[in-house]
Amino acid sequence: MADSEENVFSIEGFRGTVRLFPLPNLVLFPHVIQPLHIFEPRYQEMFRDAMAGDRLIAMALLKPGWEADYEGRPPIYRVACLGRVVAHHRLADGSYNLLLSGLARVEIIRELPAEKPFREAEAKLREDFYPAVGAEAASELHRRFHEALRKVLPDLVKVHGQVAPLTESGAALGTLTDLVGYMLDLPLADKQALLAETNVHRRAEWLIAHLHRAAQDTSPASSGAAGFPPAFSEN
Repeated sequence: MADSEENVFSIEGFRGTVRLFPLPNLVLFPHVIQPLHIFEPRYQEMFRDAMAGDRLIAMALLKPGWEADYEGRPPIYRVACLGRVVAHHRLADGSYNLLLSGLARVEIIRELPAEKPFREAEAKLREDFYPAVGAEAASELHRRFHEALRKVLPDLVKVHGQVAPLTESGAALGTLTDLVGYMLDLPLADKQALLAETNVHRRAEWLIAHLHRAAQDTSPASSGAAGFPPAFSEN
């Protein structure tokens, strides 16, 4: 396993072109680390290309109907998550296990001509937006988010590592919404909508409403929390 870089979530090295890694069942968010298993030859080539350069890969969600053209270039959603490979291990069969740290939202402007086995695109960063509502209103939203989270996810706030910010009152609301959106077992369409939403307050209000609904459900899976840490995702 390669050593992790010190500044895991730095956007350094992004030049406006991304290697696309489209999957039908995964939405990556900034501020989280996703295990991946790379075994398809085209994506092994993508990985090697990334490691020879900036180590950046953009995770994109395939749109419904992707099965008909999976080996080609099936449509993807316009907003993806740019990530950096921070650790990797080559297996005996030539495949790779790796850890990809989510860095930032990117908007796909256009895909580039197919000159490599994997897909590439021109992309631009989409930064979080915090509405100017005043310090008091912003603080109240932050408090409501924490309160809703504590009611349904008491176990997750005890976990160390990348979920530690859930217990820190000073953590940015944008970071918190990304962590929670990633961990909750939500439909892919909802996760993609959360990824595409740059207005942090809208993301927070949507998640608060979801957490309140989950808190009223007394079934064993009421929190809607996904297993943590996540298993390796395969391409």
